[in-house]
Amino acid sequence: MIKIDQIPQIELKSGFKARLIHTLHTTLGFWEVDEGAVLPMHNHIHEQITQVLAGEFEFTIGDKTNIYRKGDIAIIPPNIMHGGKAITNCHLFDIFSPVREDYKF
Repeated sequence: MIKIDQIPQIELKSGFKARLIHTLHTTLGFWEVDEGAVLPMHNHIHEQITQVLAGEFEFTIGDKTNIYRKGDIAIIPPNIMHGGKAITNCHLFDIFSPVREDYKF
C-alpha cells in the first residue's frame, strides 16, 4: 500500500510541488500548484492525462486554451506543445506514459 502523504514532495518548478510514483510503464504525479504559478509551453515524448482535483488551471494544449476545474480532464498526446497557469491554488493528478525518467530522483 502507498500513502500519498508519505511520499516526499519535490518542487520541480517554481510553484509546482509533486509527489511521484513510478511503475513499469507510467509515472503518476500528485501536484500542489500555487496560485499564479506558470508552466511554460513545452512538449515531451510522453502521453499525459491530467485531472484537476481542486482549483482552476488554465491549460493551453496545441492552439486551444481552456480553464479546467475540479473533475475536468486534459489529454495531451505525445510531442504536442502545452503549458498553463494556476488561476487558483490547485491540486492536479497526472499520468504519464512512458515513465518520466527525468522525474526519477
